[in-house]
Order: sequence, then structure tokens, then C-alpha cells
Amino acid sequence: MNSILIEFYFLMAVIILMIAYAGFEGTMRVFVYLELQIKYAYVRIQMWQMRRNLRSTLKVQTEEFLKEYDAKRKNHQD
Repeated sequence: MNSILIEFYFLMAVIILMIAYAGFEGTMRVFVYLELQIKYAYVRIQMWQMRRNLRSTLKVQTEEFLKEYDAKRKNHQD
């Protein structure tokens, strides 16, 4: 027997047992919870990327500001 068919039958058996144990509403709540967790993980990845980009941008701006500050300070001291 093909392994994909075995996996499919096993998945269907698990879903049927979940419905038999918790009912249809309880089973749907589990799937809604899993969907929300997947969406939240996607949002966390996007936030991590934004944080990384913001840090790199701020680092470059800070370095430029410090160079300008040092140049103005030297001109002021002279």
C-alpha cells in the first residue's frame, strides 16, 4: 500500500476520533486555534524582519550623526 494513502487514512481516523470525543464544535475550535497560531507565527516573523531593518537603518543614521557632531565640535573648538 502506498504510504500517502496510509497517512491519509490515519489523518481521517484521527479527525473522526476527535469529533467522536470532543464533538464537532470542539474539533473546530482546535482547528481555529491552530490556524491562529500559524498566523501569529507569520506576524512574528514579519516583526523580526522589521526590527532587523530598523536596527540597521538606525545604526547607519547614528554613525552619520556622530560624524557630523564630531566635525561641528572640532570646528567650534577651533
